[in-house]
Amino acid sequence: MSVKCCNQQKKKPKDPDIEKLIQKYRETDGGLIPLLQETQDIKGYLPREVLEQIAEGMKISLAKVCGVATFYAQFSLKPKGRNTIRVCTGTACHVRGGRDILETIGKQLKIPDGGTTEDRRFTLETVACVGACSLAPVVVINHDTHGQVTPEQIPCILDQYT
Repeated sequence: MSVKCCNQQKKKPKDPDIEKLIQKYRETDGGLIPLLQETQDIKGYLPREVLEQIAEGMKISLAKVCGVATFYAQFSLKPKGRNTIRVCTGTACHVRGGRDILETIGKQLKIPDGGTTEDRRFTLETVACVGACSLAPVVVINHDTHGQVTPEQIPCILDQYT
């Protein structure tokens, strides 16, 4: 007779796509970062069960995997939207109304800075500078730069991203 602890959870089956990536990077020095990048490209973020799978497959501690995943800003442990909105809050954008733009987008989408809409259509983030100060205030959605944005333009801009 086997006895299971009440806190013991059934392990989810391993994701075969992630297993292929682990095989690809297992013997590569410095392979953890590209493995996490490709994993996030597939999943959209880095869920805990996938981090556990990576740690086990790469034969490294979960603490090390989580340490790398939380150290670099490019990685997300939370689901993100299909479209990432980055509102510049650098000096030029701030002076020219960047905070108003951020507030307008947040109100329209009903999410705070760092939040994702329930339908996972958008994630809203702030960035210190996007390097386009002459276009301030600037909003970058995915790889599209929108310059000299006004609060009135926000609905039209967001409607371009489905």
